[in-house]
This record gives sequence, C-alpha cells and structure tokens, in this order.
Amino acid sequence: MGDRLLREGMSGHDVRVLQDFLTRDGFPTTIDGSFGPTTQRNVIRFQRSVNMRPDGVVTYDVQKALRLAVAGNPRTVASTAPGAKAVLNSDGTVTAPASAPAAVKNAIAAANRIAFTPYVFGGGHGNFTSSGYDCSGSVSYALHGGGLLSSPEDSGQLESYGSSGPGQWITIWANSGHTYMQIAGLFFDTGGATGRGGDRWSKTNSSGTSGYVVRHPSGY
Repeated sequence: MGDRLLREGMSGHDVRVLQDFLTRDGFPTTIDGSFGPTTQRNVIRFQRSVNMRPDGVVTYDVQKALRLAVAGNPRTVASTAPGAKAVLNSDGTVTAPASAPAAVKNAIAAANRIAFTPYVFGGGHGNFTSSGYDCSGSVSYALHGGGLLSSPEDSGQLESYGSSGPGQWITIWANSGHTYMQIAGLFFDTGGATGRGGDRWSKTNSSGTSGYVVRHPSGY
C-alpha cells in the first residue's frame, strides 16, 4: 500500500500489499495484484470490523487502520522456531527432514532438480520450464514445486509474496535486484552458486540480509 486510493478494477504492487495485509488480518485474499470482487468484499468486511464506512474503497485512513490492525494481531506473528534441519549431501543435493511438511519436501525436491542448471538472466520468468534460471526464477521454481506458487514472480513481486517475516520452514529475502531463500536451514541462492559446479545450495548465507524484505509462505 502507498499513496494511491485503491478501489475495484485497479492493479499493481500496492494492491498485492493490500491483499497480503487483509490475509494477515484474518480475511484470506488471493495475492495476485488485481483488485477484484473478492478483494473488495474483504475490504468491506475489514471496514465493518473497525467501524469504518463499508464502501470497499481503500483510502489513506483505511490503509492506516489496516496496518495498525495487522501490527496488533497475534495471528500475523511468524513463527521463528526452527524446524528440523535438511542435510546437504556430498553430491550437492539436499535431503529434506523426515518431519517436514509435504510442501517443504516437495520444494526441496524441486530445488534439487535445478540446483546445477546455468544462471540465465530472466530464466524461469515466463515459464517454469527453462534451460536456466536466475535468482527469482530459481526461487519461484522451488516454491511452485512445493505447491506454494502458481506462476513465476520476479524479485520485486516476491517482496510482497506470502506473509511478512521469517517462516518456520521457508524464508525468502527479496529486493528489486535479488532474491534467495532458506529451506529447512539451508540456503538456496544463485548468488552463492560458486562451489560444486555452480550448486545453488549452501549452508551459509552469501548474500547477506541488509536491504531485503523478509517473507515466507503462509503457514510455513
């Protein structure tokens, strides 16, 4: 959300942020950047919950009220308790923890499939099937493998993916220029793909955390 007044029919990054905040405040909304009828209904539901005029129009005051509601809502606090740790194998692939949810296991399996593919700028943006993947293409592919993303997103779009903060199993760091993720304790990052023939997996964070938005798939 930003300076624009938002209403049905509009689209953009600020709409995605609105949808994320609605979801985090208990009004589940598809985060697709399109202000459609469902988003409008949930805006109205939120407005009624805080005794504001239920017209479905997101003014500055509505945005402010939604941000305050999310900040004070315990449901939006992401769990930082560590899940079981994945194992980085000698061949550069990763074995998921036996106790991990199916979505996490499937995301790791997907990441393994492209762990050694070449870095290609824009790779994986238009289609999940590609001869190579860039940073956001790699993250999108892994999330899609886990059933956590329906279409590829670039690093800017991933800044508003899912829910805010670190996850218990999966954490994503994103800004306008780069994105990477941590799954079950291991990092999946094109920025660190220098060892073992360009393997994206690593035990250490090679990209740092300053200047990134931190997100996670809701529930993970």
